[in-house]
Amino acid sequence: MKQIPMLDLRGEYEYMKEKIDAAIATCLGHQAWILGPEVKALEAKIAAYLGAKHGIGCSSGTEALVLSLRALALKTKGQEYFDKTDEIITTPFTFTATGDAILRSGARPVFVDIDPVTYNIDPANIEKAITKNTVGIIPVHLYGQSCDMDRIMAMAEAKNLFVVEDIAQAFGGGWKGRKLGSIGTTGCFSFFPSKNLGGFGDGGMVSTNDDALAEMIRMLLKHGGRDKYNVDHIGYNARLDTLQAAVLLAKFEYIEEFNNRRRVIAEKYNAALAGVEGITVPTVIPDAHHVFHQYTIRTANRDAFQASLKEHGVSTMVYYPFPLHKMKVFDGRCVAHDLSNAELAATQVVSLPIEPLQDDETTQRVIEAVKAAV
Repeated sequence: MKQIPMLDLRGEYEYMKEKIDAAIATCLGHQAWILGPEVKALEAKIAAYLGAKHGIGCSSGTEALVLSLRALALKTKGQEYFDKTDEIITTPFTFTATGDAILRSGARPVFVDIDPVTYNIDPANIEKAITKNTVGIIPVHLYGQSCDMDRIMAMAEAKNLFVVEDIAQAFGGGWKGRKLGSIGTTGCFSFFPSKNLGGFGDGGMVSTNDDALAEMIRMLLKHGGRDKYNVDHIGYNARLDTLQAAVLLAKFEYIEEFNNRRRVIAEKYNAALAGVEGITVPTVIPDAHHVFHQYTIRTANRDAFQASLKEHGVSTMVYYPFPLHKMKVFDGRCVAHDLSNAELAATQVVSLPIEPLQDDETTQRVIEAVKAAV
């Protein structure tokens, strides 16, 4: 029995092969491997797509978060790093990078619980966690669905807090007609190969409408100065490679098509599985444009469920089995509020294949395997 993969990167490459190969060939011709013309072109194209003033390419989604926070420390406090007493509120139900970036910026992560329906950070819990030490909020648009950005931005503006959107899983997603990455103080994207817009290696981008932050981020990603031989700040070597930018430019032409394909597959899953006892299918909130980086369901007996799907040739993944506050790296370095929803979700969520090029027959195989498993 042929295994159904979570993602078929080879198939996607074959689908876009002509444009990707041509983009790489152009780079081989000009040989401008560091901050070549493709980087600037990608930055401009994505900024325009998002409706943001600036797009700044960088080496990964993780570094996009770190660069944003470091630039915000310099802008808001006039110092290289935040103080250990400075608090940044975020979700524990995310990839390690979200919380790790807060630590790397010098601040303390404050973890608050999620909405059990959307798995995104619950704005009511953010409000309860704000103290005199709070400097910012990092909402994570998990699985491709936007957080409630109206409530988050209203709280941030009322308390003079920054908002760094973590959009690693939601490129092309939106909130009330606005693209994610154009709403917060900055937006942070990952171009890891498995993302909705993914390269052939690591890559990332920061979006912002703030000129001063954009300039600071551009300095920090190039060792901390406008002149690399005479730098101003503690910086990084965090540039986006020209080759990755070229691949991303080619793949960008397909992003709307592929996101729509994901949404169609998700609708088919929901239609077939919504009434199946023993699982809970995703809920799409009305104001969000969900791009389904993952199609994630819940089931109380996950291990047996995954084992059954494996027997039926269906791959699954768990995002994420350990909430951040349970990880050793955050022990003694964070504030953890009541996180019971996140802790329960971590034991029950499981993601099904949602490859954009997945055909109806494959989708039906997954549906039948899920029904058999429960």
